[in-house]
Amino acid sequence: MEIVTLDHFARCVGEGFEIDMGTGSLPFTLTEARPLPETGFNGIRRAPFSLLFRSTSQVVLPQKMYRLKNMALGSLDIFLVPVARDKDGIIYQAIFN
Repeated sequence: MEIVTLDHFARCVGEGFEIDMGTGSLPFTLTEARPLPETGFNGIRRAPFSLLFRSTSQVVLPQKMYRLKNMALGSLDIFLVPVARDKDGIIYQAIFN
């Protein structure tokens, strides 16, 4: 796939993604895809953006690169960081700049 952009993910908000855990997979839902400010970035290849994913598991995965699969986007390697926990699960963020 070419360089991914906000447009790739914006049409997938609300859709399921699976994280490949080696011995199985963990379902995630893309809950938000939003642009980030472009100030201070000269010559960038894409406009920066943020993604938020929700896992219904109460187990917090460490921040690292994960292979995510989605029906529309296929397989993508994305660095995820756990950023919040609530009664419904864990929220993870990915930043693209």
